[in-house]
Amino acid sequence: MTPTLIIALDAMGGDKGPEIVIPGAALALERHPDVSFILFGNAPRIAPLLDAKPRLKARSTVRHAEIDVQMDEKPSQALRRGRNKSGMWMAIEALRQHEASAVVSAGNTGALMAMSRFILRTLPGIERPAIAAIWPTTTGECVVLDVGATVGADAHQLVEFAIMGEAMASCLFGKKHPTVGLLNIGVEEVKGNDSVKEAARMLREMKLPLVYSGFVEGDDIGRGKVDVVVTEGFTGNVAIKTAEGTAKQITGFLRQALNATLMSKLGAYLAGGAFRALRERLDPSKHNGGVFLGLNGVVVKSHGGTDVLGYATAIEVAIDMVRNGLVERIASDVAEVHSVLQAPRAEEKSV
Repeated sequence: MTPTLIIALDAMGGDKGPEIVIPGAALALERHPDVSFILFGNAPRIAPLLDAKPRLKARSTVRHAEIDVQMDEKPSQALRRGRNKSGMWMAIEALRQHEASAVVSAGNTGALMAMSRFILRTLPGIERPAIAAIWPTTTGECVVLDVGATVGADAHQLVEFAIMGEAMASCLFGKKHPTVGLLNIGVEEVKGNDSVKEAARMLREMKLPLVYSGFVEGDDIGRGKVDVVVTEGFTGNVAIKTAEGTAKQITGFLRQALNATLMSKLGAYLAGGAFRALRERLDPSKHNGGVFLGLNGVVVKSHGGTDVLGYATAIEVAIDMVRNGLVERIASDVAEVHSVLQAPRAEEKSV
């Protein structure tokens, strides 16, 4: 029998807090009836929402938190003010104490990362954690990292990102050997900055536990050319937000065009099924949940403005990462990578 998996939820995180978190957890429970939850936040505000979901209430524990981390709060301020008292802190602490198997929060990204690093620490051999996002493609989905945790990264850090992203893709997509590519301004080996070119050399020449497919360009991400796209946090964050904005822009243009004339409205009506399928494919709720990779525990960041379905999706991502042993897989792969990296140095010393 599968043991109960406990998820710690930052109930006050996000634009709407428990009004989205509670029904999102209820929906996730319908899909995964063996999961339980610990809800951290304002107990009086949580109680009536939980009362309306008796099945969820029976599988949940509420722990009152005095402080809510604000969405616009600076990470350093949130770390000082919310220490031991905020629902976000308490949820991460429950993970560290092995009371929960994963944390899900829709709260302040910077604060969540700062608290997670402080409480959980990074895995041995990991210099910096990364945020990995799930990106819809024409062939399915891919993993893109880093999308905001580390601005600027050297070659060794990019290699670490590749290892962590490959482990996540394997857990998420069920592929034994997901393909990995480095985001660059061209596919030619001479293009790119020194860090990217050195990372490419390392991934290409060293016997690392992954399948490296070379450089990929921005338009290759949506085509699903590789399962994992690796970049540093500034570029990754700009890329994912540009893609989200472009999708909204195209949707707005399409809506305007379809409502422009009587004939276009008729055409929209006749093609309604196709448009619904397109909307379903582009629905950000189906791809919600950024995973903090490189930490001693599974932490998933939901989009702050997500809906109920999106929050449930983020919880399901956390469940998949725990059940597929993400942290253990990353720790093992990183240890193997560092043994490969240290071998040439040992040979040089012996000469």
